[in-house]
Amino acid sequence: MRIHEVVLPARDLDAVARFYRDVLELEVTEISDRVTVRIGWTTVVFEPGEYAGAHHLAITIPTGTFAEAKAWIADRAELLDRDGVDEFEGPPGWESRSVYFDGPEGQVLELIERRMLPGDPAASFALSYVSEVGVAVPDAVVAAAQLADAGLEPFANPPAPGFAPVGTDEGMLILVAAGRAWLPTADRLAEPAPVTIRADVAAPVTLGEGQRLLPLGA
Repeated sequence: MRIHEVVLPARDLDAVARFYRDVLELEVTEISDRVTVRIGWTTVVFEPGEYAGAHHLAITIPTGTFAEAKAWIADRAELLDRDGVDEFEGPPGWESRSVYFDGPEGQVLELIERRMLPGDPAASFALSYVSEVGVAVPDAVVAAAQLADAGLEPFANPPAPGFAPVGTDEGMLILVAAGRAWLPTADRLAEPAPVTIRADVAAPVTLGEGQRLLPLGA
């Protein structure tokens, strides 16, 4: 599954635009009440809105560029750690490694190297595309079952009520129970918030109020 568009609320569009443009050096377009960020094949759109908790997005980096990516982001943003550890192996079966960093409005952002994806020894570090979108739901097992209607399967491990990644290495939804803290923090919580995701899926799915997964063109 490729995630082509993510639409999220933001309280301070100017701060969001500055971060993605000046810190991450991404292509940012500001038109009226929308900030659009281009990350490879993914477009992230921020619109004015109030929400509780913290957004979570993960950006894939080319396999083999983790050290370069970590050094790059450490010069630009505050790394998020747990007990002094700031590099994290993925859960069993993920074959991944991540570094997390502080985004605007307390966003928990992540650079992730996925070793199951083909690597190129000559590849340079880049922000390739968004491969994870966090979504807070009442019960992740129930939400994962709903996503089966769109042809999506659990990723790597069976869903649990508090945590259920659904999708593929190229793109997945991280379904978590409302009130759960986003790794590696203890206080940046996943709370239900409006989000629209357009991806390579067969059918639309509504996970909660304002939480929609849509096929391309819908």
